[in-house]
Amino acid sequence: MAMSINSSPVLTGESAKAFIEEAERNAMLPTPHVSEEREAELREVELRSREFFTKLMNSNNG
Repeated sequence: MAMSINSSPVLTGESAKAFIEEAERNAMLPTPHVSEEREAELREVELRSREFFTKLMNSNNG
C-alpha cells in the first residue's frame, strides 16, 4: 500500500506563529536595489555572453 508524501511541511503551534511573525517583519524591510550603473554593467555582461554563445554555436555549425 502506497503512502502519500506531502511536498511541503505544515507548521503548527509556536513554529507557525514564529514563521508568520518573521515573515511579517521581513515584509517591512526595505528591498535592496541595484544602481543604474550596476544595471548597465550587468546588461553589458549579458550582451557579451550572448554574443560569445552565438559565435560559439556558429563556429560549431560551420
